[in-house]
Amino acid sequence: MASGEERIFSCDVGSLPPTTDIERLNRGAKDVLRPGRASSSAALQFKRTVLSALRDKLSAGIDVPTYPQFRDMSQMFLSALSGLELLEGRLVEAGKPRVQDPRIPEVLVIREGAHGLADELGVEKVRLRICVTGPHTLSFQFAFRSPGLLARLGSVLADIVKANVSSARGLEIAILALDEPTFGVVDDLLVEPGSEGREALLGAWEEIFSAAKAVEKSILTCIHLHSTVDGLFWEVGALDMIESHVGDTLYRSHATARALEEHDKFLRASICRTDYDALVRARLKAEMPGASETAIAERLGAVWRAIGRGELDPSTFLEPVELMAKRLKAVVERFGPDRVLLAGPECGLRGFPTYWCAIECLRRAARACRSVPA
Repeated sequence: MASGEERIFSCDVGSLPPTTDIERLNRGAKDVLRPGRASSSAALQFKRTVLSALRDKLSAGIDVPTYPQFRDMSQMFLSALSGLELLEGRLVEAGKPRVQDPRIPEVLVIREGAHGLADELGVEKVRLRICVTGPHTLSFQFAFRSPGLLARLGSVLADIVKANVSSARGLEIAILALDEPTFGVVDDLLVEPGSEGREALLGAWEEIFSAAKAVEKSILTCIHLHSTVDGLFWEVGALDMIESHVGDTLYRSHATARALEEHDKFLRASICRTDYDALVRARLKAEMPGASETAIAERLGAVWRAIGRGELDPSTFLEPVELMAKRLKAVVERFGPDRVLLAGPECGLRGFPTYWCAIECLRRAARACRSVPA
């Protein structure tokens, strides 16, 4: 992320609270891919919603925003595949999974509108992060999981990546992130050390990241995790950058420093927590020392009701810029500015009570990044 500015660039994970009916957004996402439906009312609303949210992320100061993600992170990729059927609520392979249309609707909309948006905001280009749900996480939507399933999902996801990472007028696809929240969190015998499934997952990750670099050599590849207790990701040659949650040992361990050097990888620093319930609980416990869990839970419910009625500003419970900057400074000092390329919220913001509360969180994260010299 070379620049004339000596600072850490800001980047978000993607999701936001919906600003309109989700079912209508889902219809719009389908329509924008169909020539005969690309101007339907649902498609036009989808386009407006995506571009408006991207504009808000950029206006909040996020240097490399992820495409605004309002849809379910698994279904938006599984719905692009053929050869799948439902069996008692779980997917089964009725044939070899294939991609029907590899274009990500959100990325398509941004590709078409990036030049105008860049002109409007007075920037040379929009720098975008594309997030794709990973094969390990998607595999839990299936009734029968196997090493072969992980490999096949890796192949179709690589096809999707190849179709979406090329830059365009006013648009630079700067980062390809693979979202694997289940890996290292779920106790999974399929990928235990020495297993065929573990090798299949490693191969799937390698195929996906290599596909991105085959199209855009300068693209940064990133894996988004919720836990790094299992270090399989270090072995992925085509992976550049790792990110996890604020409290993860990734950001504190001496072993991380050694692994970054040994494998020539980088970090995206997570500098603010995004579990909104946890943020409120932390505040309530500080204000109610010695209170029981029952009392905290009752007060938590009252807070949500007050926010819902518009009587309480939800941004009251967000972490301050100073704390975010302190976390970023600690990571930079521990691993060196050359190993910390970006920073931002630890995860998506879909669970926030309001859209504008989420945008305020992004604004604070961006300010924190600007305040810490690299």
